[in-house]
Amino acid sequence: MIDIPVVQKAVQKVSSTRGFAKVAPYVLPALDRAVHRLTRGRVLLSAQLLPGVILTSTGARSGLPRRTPLACMPEEGGASWILIGSNFGRPGHPAWTGNLLAHPDASISWKGRDIPVTARLLEGEERAAAWKAVLAFWPPYATYQARVEREIRLFRVVRK
Repeated sequence: MIDIPVVQKAVQKVSSTRGFAKVAPYVLPALDRAVHRLTRGRVLLSAQLLPGVILTSTGARSGLPRRTPLACMPEEGGASWILIGSNFGRPGHPAWTGNLLAHPDASISWKGRDIPVTARLLEGEERAAAWKAVLAFWPPYATYQARVEREIRLFRVVRK
């Protein structure tokens, strides 16, 4: 029998490495999109370890729909989620965060259901409280933040 906490700790350790940060941004989203499409939205590969959504946002410059698989932190009540713009601890903000800043109306695919949402960038005390919860939820985000000079963006997406 597999000991889930042991597996989770191993994944946390691996996901904190620089090698993971170099490879994961190219491999994981492509796998997630493919599995999500093949299962008609029922399965998100990365969500087997962390809860995940497929965010459909509007491109900030192009105006075109952009689909991005993301880990998320569901909040109590099931009406909101925290999205973390960690970019795997790489220097720049991920493109999806710029898309949400320009066009906060979006949708997420959560457990096979498309849900219209509105996104809001968290700042100040609200961000600090959410960041503390995010670190308790998935500690490797602290390693990602330590690697970069930018502040990792946190968004709360709420059902419309």
